[in-house]
Amino acid sequence: MNSSEREKRERALKVYEILKKEFPDARCLLNYRNSFELLIATILAAQCTDARVNRVTPELFKVFPDFKKMAEADREKLESIIRPTGFFRNKAKSLINVSKIIMENYNGRLPETVEELSSLPGVGRKTGNVVAANCFALPAVIVDTHVKRVAARLGFSKEKQPDKIECELKNLIPESEQTRFSYAVNFHGRYICRAGKPACDSCPVRNLCPFPEDTA
Repeated sequence: MNSSEREKRERALKVYEILKKEFPDARCLLNYRNSFELLIATILAAQCTDARVNRVTPELFKVFPDFKKMAEADREKLESIIRPTGFFRNKAKSLINVSKIIMENYNGRLPETVEELSSLPGVGRKTGNVVAANCFALPAVIVDTHVKRVAARLGFSKEKQPDKIECELKNLIPESEQTRFSYAVNFHGRYICRAGKPACDSCPVRNLCPFPEDTA
C-alpha cells in the first residue's frame, strides 16, 4: 500500500468513526420480516423512495406472501398493487421471473451469497448486498445513489460503476465494519451531503472532505 492509499484509508476510517456516532441508528429503511420480503422490497425500491415502497408492500405481501405465490401471480393484479413505485410493468416482470427461478432452482429458499443473489434476474449487486447484509449477516458494501455521491465527494472513489466503487470502498474499510459503514454513509448522503445542495456548513466531516463548498 503506497502513501496515497494509506492516507485515503486512514481518512476513510476517521470519517467512519465520526459518521457512526452521528448516525447511530443508520440502517435499512425498508420494512420487511424475512428475506423474501426484503428482496422484493429492494427490487421495488429501484428509482423509488423507500417510504413509497413501504406504503405498497403491506398489501403486496398480504396478496403474495412468498415466492410460490409471487411466481404464480396474475400480472395485472401485481402491476396494479406496485404501480405507485414506478416502472411497474418491468418490476412486475422481474418479481415474477425471480420468484420462478428461486422456486425452480433453489426450492423456494434464497441463496445466501452475494454472487448467487446477484446472478438472479432483476437482482444486481446492490440488491444482493442489501439482502446478504440484513438477512444473512454477511459483510457488504452497499452502493446506492447516496453512497456513490458521498464516496465521490470525499475522494474515496472516482469510479462511476457501482461494482467498481464497491471494490474500492472494500479496500478502505475492515470487513467487519463494511455494512455499518454503508448505512452511516447512506444516512449522511440522505440528510447532510444531499445531491442538490449539500449542507457543508453543518457537515461533521467537513474538515476531512476535499469537496469544494463553492461548487455545491
